Amino acid sequence: MTTGTRAGGRFDLAVVGSGPGGYVAAIRAAQLGQRVAVIEEDRVGGVCLNWGCIPSKALLSGAELVDSLRNHGETFGIVAGELRLDYGKVVDHSRKTADRLCKGVQSLLKKNAITLVHGRGRLIGPTSVAVTGQDEGVVEAANVLLATGSTEWVPPGVTVDGTRVLTSREALVSKTLPARIVIIGAGAVGLEFAYVYAMYGSQVTVIEMAAQALPGADREVAQVVEREFRRNKIEIRTATRFEELKALANGVRVTVRKGDESEVLEADQVLVAIGRRPLSGDLGLEAAGVATDAKGFVTVDARFASNVATVRAIGDLSGAPLLAHKASEEGIAAVEFLAGVERPAIDHHKIPACIYCQPQVAWIGYTEDEARANFGEVRVGKFPFTALGKAVAAAHTAGFAKLIAEPRFGEIVGAHIVGYGATEMIAELTLGMTLEATTAEIAGTAHAHPTLSEAIMEAALAAEGRGINF
Repeated sequence: MTTGTRAGGRFDLAVVGSGPGGYVAAIRAAQLGQRVAVIEEDRVGGVCLNWGCIPSKALLSGAELVDSLRNHGETFGIVAGELRLDYGKVVDHSRKTADRLCKGVQSLLKKNAITLVHGRGRLIGPTSVAVTGQDEGVVEAANVLLATGSTEWVPPGVTVDGTRVLTSREALVSKTLPARIVIIGAGAVGLEFAYVYAMYGSQVTVIEMAAQALPGADREVAQVVEREFRRNKIEIRTATRFEELKALANGVRVTVRKGDESEVLEADQVLVAIGRRPLSGDLGLEAAGVATDAKGFVTVDARFASNVATVRAIGDLSGAPLLAHKASEEGIAAVEFLAGVERPAIDHHKIPACIYCQPQVAWIGYTEDEARANFGEVRVGKFPFTALGKAVAAAHTAGFAKLIAEPRFGEIVGAHIVGYGATEMIAELTLGMTLEATTAEIAGTAHAHPTLSEAIMEAALAAEGRGINF
C-alpha cells in the first residue's frame, strides 16, 4: 500500500525526475488517460530550467547586449560612454526567470491532474519507488519512467567549493565576477560562460584537450568561433590538457600541459566544464535488476525500455546526446510507445545541437568529415554572412551556413550554422531533415528578404551549383 502525504493510491505511471524529459512525459501520459505521479527531490523543471539551459540564457542575453553596445554601438549612432556593469543584477534576473518558469511547470502539472510527490525516489522493485524527504512513502505504479538526468563531472582530486572552484551550477548563482578565470573545457558550457564572463569584464582563458573548440562540431565552424573569441580577447588553448588544480587563499593555480611543455596559470576562479555524468548511482537500479553500461547510463531499446519490462529511462540518463530537447522528445515517445500509440522511433541523428554564445552555433546531422566518410563524395554548399544582407545591416557578419547533401538524390544529411541567429535558423533544417528534404527543395523555397534564413537558401543553391549572391 502506498503511503505518504502526496503519494496515495496506485498509479499507472510513476515518473522519477521533473526535468524537460520527466514533466513533458508526465503531461503526455496524462493526456493519454493515465494516472501519473511525478517524484522530484528538488525544484520542478530539473537542471535545465533551474540550473542550466534557462538561467544561462538569461546571462547570455545580458552578455550579448553588452557586446552589441561595446562593439557595435557607434555603428548605429549609440555613444554611451563608459559602460557601468552590475553583474549581480543579471544573476538576479536569471534566478527570477528560473523561478517564474518553475512555477509555470508546477501549474502545468496541476492542470493535468498529475500528483507531485516531493522527495528523492529510489527503485525498490520493478513497480515500486521508495520516496524519502517531504512526502515519505512508497509510490506503486504499473510502470516507472526514470528521468533523473545528469550532473557535472568533476575530475578526481578536484574539490568544488563554490568560491574558487566552480561548476556551472555554482557559476549560475555566483554574483562574484572574477577578474581572471580559467575555464576547463571548450564545449558548449565552457564557451557560453567564457562569453558571459568576458563581456562583463573578466580576463578569460579556456583550456581544451581536443584539437579544436567545440569537439564534435564541424571543423570550419570551430575555426570561426575560435577566431571571434580571440577578437574579444578570450584566450582559447586547444590541444592543452588539464593536469592539476590547487586552491589558494585568494585564488587558484592550474597546471596545464601542451605537448611536452607544462605551464602554471593563476586566476581568481576556475570553472570546471569538462562534461556530465548520469544521475544513476542512487536510483536502486541494481536492486531492481536494471542494467547500465560502463558509464552508468541505463541501457534501453528503441522504445526506451530497460531490461526490466516495467522500467523505462529517457534523457541524459539513457545516454548521449545530453540535450534538453532530446529528453523531451524521448519522454513523449516513451509514454506513447507504452500506451500503444503508433509512431516512428526517434532518429537521434536528426536532433539539433545549439550553443548560445556569440557567434551562435547550431548543427544537425553529419559534419563534412563524417559525411565524406559515410558517403564518399558529397555535395557541399556554403554561404557567408558577409554576403547576407540582413547580417550586414545588423553588423553581424561573422559566420556562415553550410549544407551537406548525399550525392545520389541531394538529400540533406548535415547542416551547420555559425553566426548571429544560428540557434533559431536551425529549426528549418531540422524540419527539412525530418522530411528528407533535398538541397533542390530548399533552394526552390522562397525565403523572405531580407532575413538571416536566406543564408540557408543560398547555401542550398550553392550545393546545387547555382549560387546567386556569392
